[in-house]
Amino acid sequence: MQVESFFEWLGQALGTVIRYIVDALSGFFGLFADAGANFIEGLSRTLGMDRSLISLIALAIGLMLLVGAFRAFFRRSIIAGVIYLFLGLWLLSWLIH
Repeated sequence: MQVESFFEWLGQALGTVIRYIVDALSGFFGLFADAGANFIEGLSRTLGMDRSLISLIALAIGLMLLVGAFRAFFRRSIIAGVIYLFLGLWLLSWLIH
């Protein structure tokens, strides 16, 4: 009888510790999720674009095209730089209202 109550107490204590750990980790990762959501909200509100996954992917592609244009200009490839620049600016102007 005494052994059963000990293991019941041990199970409750272990369950309580696990519960506290899960709650703490949930709160910790919730802070990162909230920070990411606030960053995306501020970025999209400032740029005047929709806050969708497709818009964020298009923004990343447009910025990569602009970076590619500058790299092409540094390599003295004027034609490729102009093409990348126009494509990047076209995509970003289409995205931002």
